[in-house]
Order: sequence, then structure tokens, then C-alpha cells
Amino acid sequence: MTKTKARTQLTSRYTEALDYAREQHAGQTRKRTQIPYLSHLLGVSALVLDHGGDEDQAIAGLLHDVIEDCGTQHEAPVRDRFGERVARIVLACTDGTQEGKAALDTPEAKFADWRRRKLAYLEHLRHTEADALLVSCCDKLHNARAIVADLEDPAVGVAVFDRFTAKRDGTLRYYHGLSDIFTTRGAAAARVLEAEVARMHALAGEAERFELV
Repeated sequence: MTKTKARTQLTSRYTEALDYAREQHAGQTRKRTQIPYLSHLLGVSALVLDHGGDEDQAIAGLLHDVIEDCGTQHEAPVRDRFGERVARIVLACTDGTQEGKAALDTPEAKFADWRRRKLAYLEHLRHTEADALLVSCCDKLHNARAIVADLEDPAVGVAVFDRFTAKRDGTLRYYHGLSDIFTTRGAAAARVLEAEVARMHALAGEAERFELV
């Protein structure tokens, strides 16, 4: 007999995390758009719930970028207010810090740092805990869907890659690597991400899928 997973209950902790995310990311927008950054955090959290995540994972979905985009000073309050498991997942979804990125002042330095961080993050995903793997996969899925939507928009198209440090080729390589790892590890949202990444490659005019090297 197949066991049915218990329905996830969202409590006041989730509301508190939503307020925390809204306050800390206030004024931030999606890359070169006027879309409030909170829309991404809400989207990731919703995907976590859609794919069977629990409240801690959904909260981590709301907070997954707070250290990377708002500063390392948020690690302690996230742990204090939302618990060790949430903090651990947030850290596992973090591949850089706002302070580290701000110190880079040339395109060459930014790309070298991006490549180093992404290679390290791909290796990290091969071993990270399953609860963090789901949140990370939902983060990448939400981002991939946004890229695909822009690729399908005649007003944007392949120019969407100009928003990214790694431009077209590096971005495609990175998402290929992510998809392979999530699929290999059996992340709950991996199949959906794989389809989005395949669509991304097709729309970008790149049928071949290749490694980030």
C-alpha cells in the first residue's frame, strides 16, 4: 500500500519569513527589469510546495537569496528566527555573497569569479542534502522558466543572455550542468527543469548540450 505524504501546514513562521524576505529585498528587481525581486522568491517557494516540500523548505525558498544578495549579516537572524534547518538550506543554496560580488570591478574579474563559483556550486550539488537539493532545483527551475519566456518574446529573444555575466554560452553550459546533476540525484523537480533547459537550448539555437569547463 502506497503511503500518502501528509499535507504541508503553513504557520505564522511562513508569514514571518515572507515579511522578512519582503523587507530585506525591498527595492531589488529581477535582472534588468522592473519586476520586484520578491516575485522570484514567491515563485521558488510555490514550486517547493508544488513538489512536496515542507514548511521549512518553503521558508528556505523565500529566504534562499538573502545572504547572497543582501549580505552575510543575515545568516544569524535567519538561524535565530527560523531555525537551524532553514539556515542550513539557505546556506546550501548560496554560491556567493553580496560583499564578494561588490568587490569585483571589471568584466573579466566578474566572469572569472562567476566561473569559479558555478563550478564549485555544481560540485556542491553532487553531495548536498536532499532537502536543500529540492529548494535549489526549484530556484533554478524558476530562473530557467524566466529565461525561456524571454527567449520566446520577440522583443527580447537571445538578447536575454546579455543580462548574465556568462552571456549565452556560459549560461547554457551552466543550466545543462545543473539539469544533469538534479536528474542524476532524483530531485523532485528535475524532470520539469530538464524540459525547460532543453527548450532553452532549442530557442537559443544550440542543440548540443555541453559541460561547463
